[in-house]
Amino acid sequence: MAKKRVIGGMAAIFLKESQVLQAATAARASGFIKFDAISPYPIHGMEEACGIERSSIPYVTFGAGALGLLLSLGLVYYTSVLNWPINVGGKPMFSLPAFIPIMFELTVLFAALCSVGALFYHAKMPKIDPPTIDKDLTSHKFAIFIPENDTGYNEDRITRMMNELGAAEVKKVAEY
Repeated sequence: MAKKRVIGGMAAIFLKESQVLQAATAARASGFIKFDAISPYPIHGMEEACGIERSSIPYVTFGAGALGLLLSLGLVYYTSVLNWPINVGGKPMFSLPAFIPIMFELTVLFAALCSVGALFYHAKMPKIDPPTIDKDLTSHKFAIFIPENDTGYNEDRITRMMNELGAAEVKKVAEY
């Protein structure tokens, strides 16, 4: 059985949205690259402050939708022209308007399922038994977590920097 890898670090708890945004900007400016911002809701500008690049999920969604469209087009062509050709009322064997609902539904199905799969993959979900830094982080508090394997990690430096930025609490925690 594989051992659980524990990565410790420092967490700074903030009470205001503006403070955590400022702390994320300062952490990035200080050279930290593996830190994480934790918030009960999305904060405008946090991606830029943390240096998070644009997600690849929209590209996965487009590619999966295009694949669903092509596969559905191939399916309806094969079934109505090659496998079971039935002439109904003199219409052509491959009548595109009749197959648009099928093509639409499979396009949406492939795009949606692959988007959810890509989201789970990128978010490394599900996390079994994640650590609890603070029970109020999902309610009204915010945090910046800096792992100990980040560049320039120094507990005293991090504590001093986060306290200067208005952290309500700075503590050492473990992340799995």
